[in-house]
Amino acid sequence: MKIRSLMSAVLAGVLVAPIAAPAQQKYPAKTVRLVLPFAAGSAVDVLARLYAQRMSESWSQQVVVDNRTGANGIIGMELVARAAPDGYAIGMGNIATLAINPSLYPKQPYDVSRDFVPVSLAATISNCLVVHPSLPVKSVKELVALAKKRPGDLNYASGGVGSAQHIPMALLEAMTGIKLVHVAYKGLTPAFNDVLAGQVPMMVSGLVTSLPSHQSGRLRILATTGTKRTSATPDIPTVAEAGVPGYEADSWTGFLVPKGTPADIVAQIHAEVARISQLADTRERLRVSGFDVVGSSPDAFAALIKNDTARLGKVIRDAGIRAE
Repeated sequence: MKIRSLMSAVLAGVLVAPIAAPAQQKYPAKTVRLVLPFAAGSAVDVLARLYAQRMSESWSQQVVVDNRTGANGIIGMELVARAAPDGYAIGMGNIATLAINPSLYPKQPYDVSRDFVPVSLAATISNCLVVHPSLPVKSVKELVALAKKRPGDLNYASGGVGSAQHIPMALLEAMTGIKLVHVAYKGLTPAFNDVLAGQVPMMVSGLVTSLPSHQSGRLRILATTGTKRTSATPDIPTVAEAGVPGYEADSWTGFLVPKGTPADIVAQIHAEVARISQLADTRERLRVSGFDVVGSSPDAFAALIKNDTARLGKVIRDAGIRAE
């Protein structure tokens, strides 16, 4: 009787004992993809590959950069939006893909505010307003004065309709009342080369791209486009300082993941991005490429995307800019 009673007790215990949940697999347990809607060799690609290398070393798992270009970044961003929300597909967006495209392409195959979880603003990228020396201006005020004397006569170049070079010039027109002529190229490189050759007199370009030509006298930087002067060009004023108060047109780039990614994985990715962003080697290597490393919180990055989408969306609507 005692043995039978003991067996009954054991069986009863088995029946009522909770089934142990399988241990959660540590993240990451396999290769992680870092999806970029930008070309290999671009400035953002350089940043992404540095972070991917540092993540791989820290996580002991390979982080592979996957360049998916096309349709002004929409192809790569859609790939991220449709990926499994498990942390194994991390996206990198920028001001164009996250804050400009929604107004240029109202029918994108995803919704930036609905289909992504912002992780961290990685860095801002300094831009500048640059002119060919043949244009007889040496300041923003002189450029505005000349443009008002010759409305619709001065051209500016960009890498395409709605590009990160086009919208800042449209903003300058809106804030000063000048009228310029947009010359859209199929990419930044041919646009910059034609300004360098004097075929087109001006554009907004990346500071790191323009600075060597400014220093050699082949181009003239009138102003930088951020909220404060850069450490690389402390003697050059911002556009806001030079006569257009409130003007701001620097670029930025950051990390995000598909909506539905578990909060603990988002937190782990953010912590890793923040750690890498604080490394002196990271900051110095990216500084010479024109980046100001940030490593913000998810909430701060989300707020930036929301604010710039509204701010630049108004510029796009007011200027009647339409995607080609």
